[in-house]
Amino acid sequence: MRRINLGILQTNHDKSVEVGDAFPDDAHRFRDMFDAQDDRFNYRVYMTIGGEVPQDLDEQDAYMITGSPLSVLDEHVFSEDLMEFIRRCDAAQKPLMGACFGHQAIALALGGKVERSLQGYNVGIEETVFHAKRVYMTPEVHRLPMYMFHEDAVTALPDGCELLGSSPKCTIASFAKGGHILTTQAHPEFSPAFMETVLRFTESHIPEPARSAAWDSLNKDAHGDIFGLWSTNLFKSGMSHA
Repeated sequence: MRRINLGILQTNHDKSVEVGDAFPDDAHRFRDMFDAQDDRFNYRVYMTIGGEVPQDLDEQDAYMITGSPLSVLDEHVFSEDLMEFIRRCDAAQKPLMGACFGHQAIALALGGKVERSLQGYNVGIEETVFHAKRVYMTPEVHRLPMYMFHEDAVTALPDGCELLGSSPKCTIASFAKGGHILTTQAHPEFSPAFMETVLRFTESHIPEPARSAAWDSLNKDAHGDIFGLWSTNLFKSGMSHA
C-alpha cells in the first residue's frame, strides 16, 4: 500500500526559548506520533499560523489541524481562510482530524459554539470516556487518558455531529461527523517531557488548585498513541479518493 499523504495545518509557532527552542514544533510532534505506527506517511506542513491553507483539497489524502495557545474566539490573520477550508473539507467529506485548537475550530466553522470554560484552565492528564464508536476507532478503547491544556471549550455541537467522548472537565471532549471528521480536545501528540516543560513555563498563569492538580495528574500514563491510530484509520479512508 502506498504512503498516506497527510496535510498538517500548523496553527502555532512557539518562539520562546524555554519551549519553542527546546522542542520540535507542533507538526513535528504529530509526525513523531504517526511515524511510530506501522503505516507510512508523506507529510506536507501548511503554515496556517501565517495564513497558508491548502487551495486544492486533492493535494493530500487527508488533513489535520494542530493545537495552539491562541484562542479560536479571537480574530487571526488565518481565521477566515481556516473556517472556509474546514467547510470545504466537510462538503467534500475529506478526512479531517482536529486536536485542541483544531477541535474547537472545526466546531466553530460548522456552526457549533465555543466559549471560555467556566471551570478555568484544564491542564494535565485527563481521561476521555467514549460513549459512541466509529468503525475507525480500533483498537477499541472506552477510556483514554490524554494530555489536556485548554481554557476554551466546545459547548454546543454543530448540526450533524455526534458526541464521541467526555472528560470530567470537558463535556464535549471528542466528536465526529459522518465518517470523515474526528476531533479531540486533548493533545495526543504530547510527550511527558514536553508536557512538564509547558506546565513549568506557564504555571504562574494557572491558579490554584488547578496548578497542583495538573502536576499530580502527571503521575499517570497518557495513551495519545491510541487516538493516533484512530486518526490513521480515518486518514486511510481518503486514499481511495486520491
